[in-house]
Amino acid sequence: MALRRTVDMTRGPLFRNIISYTIPIMLTGFLQLLFNAADLIIVGQFCGSISVAAVGSTSAITNLIVNLFIGLSVGSGVAVAQAIGANDQEKIHRAIHTAIPTALVGGVILTFIGVTFSETFLKWMGTPDNVLSLSAIYMKIYFAGIVFIMIYNFCAAILRAAGDTKSPLVFLAITGVINVALNVIFVTVFDLNVAGVALATTISQAVAAILVLLALIKRTDACKLQLSKIRFYKEELWQIVKIGLPAGVQGSLFSISNVIIQSSINSFGEVVMSGNAAALNIEGFMFVGLNAFHQTALNFTGQNIGAKQYKRAKKVFLLCLGCVFVIGVIISIGVYLAAEYLLKIYLPDSADAVAFGLVRLKYLCLAYFLLGMMDVSGGSLRGMGVSVTPTVISVLGICGVRIGWIYTVFQIPEFHTPECLYLSYAISWVITFTAQTVAYFITYNKKKKINSK
Repeated sequence: MALRRTVDMTRGPLFRNIISYTIPIMLTGFLQLLFNAADLIIVGQFCGSISVAAVGSTSAITNLIVNLFIGLSVGSGVAVAQAIGANDQEKIHRAIHTAIPTALVGGVILTFIGVTFSETFLKWMGTPDNVLSLSAIYMKIYFAGIVFIMIYNFCAAILRAAGDTKSPLVFLAITGVINVALNVIFVTVFDLNVAGVALATTISQAVAAILVLLALIKRTDACKLQLSKIRFYKEELWQIVKIGLPAGVQGSLFSISNVIIQSSINSFGEVVMSGNAAALNIEGFMFVGLNAFHQTALNFTGQNIGAKQYKRAKKVFLLCLGCVFVIGVIISIGVYLAAEYLLKIYLPDSADAVAFGLVRLKYLCLAYFLLGMMDVSGGSLRGMGVSVTPTVISVLGICGVRIGWIYTVFQIPEFHTPECLYLSYAISWVITFTAQTVAYFITYNKKKKINSK
């Protein structure tokens, strides 16, 4: 193969390998976000700000439901990465062939929950009546195809654990074009509004799932997927659950705090909801640029811990922290300066919604590098096979701080504003990053000491 798709995580120049591995993950994340960005931009241009609010208001509750199962893909990635680092061919095979049915079962469960209870969840969040019906339609169609998202995420996690970050990028470049084209057709030609963008997302994700499955089937190494050998292997399933379930619980609990925040946003009305939805989508592009280093720290640490190269694993942690800080500051300043222009792309018909979107971006942008550093520290801990500790820290540091803030400071009349609400994010990032970094070095020293005996 002319294109070198894999990165050797346990040998070679570390900084160059980290950058080579991370850039495709960043680009892949950007393409994934284009799915939702295309949804919002197209409905904003052709259907108005109410439709933007309808699509945007679903993200918090959707993430709450989905993250629990998506977290298991983290466990799959770590299981494969550590097996590759240890050069255990049989364990690699078992981990991969356990991951796929786990994704399928998770997808079926999510489909049932999402399709059955979408409208109920939205009502619990206080979604306004003029937005509710559109939001429910979007959610039901989205969850009808959630199995494709599960398959894609699990298979992509396996490819990344094997050092291949380029294949997912190629696949999403293809499906991103499909998604945008279908968005335009369904909304402008068939006048399907939010149902059209949901269908476009589902179809494009199905294509992505098929492509990533074929990539694993066509491999010639221990990571080759053989459909006839798919089954649950007890030891590997336990490892996936042990690492992935706490990660999923953490993601879901993060989403609980975001649901509570979204409910608070909803209380300010549809204009604030529209501005918040557009700003949140812009932040998503910032997030994937930084979260790519979380994926890198997770898999590089996993392989080097599997290979018992502890000093190299520590260098991975420090290099990823340095990179995410520098890139985070650059991205934050860029978005801060371009915030108004970016929001007008999403909200051409509502100056008031743009103004409220600016409030969110200006409060969160300049602190966003802290989120990236927090994710690197958590990913490094999970790469070492430790998942409960970062989950507990994150639940207390993120959920605890934000929920506590909402029910105390935010309830004071003079502080009952969107500005006060957004301030809780940066505070929670600082606390969580500090605690996870301390936990990382304690865990690292323990593992290194045990291995030296």
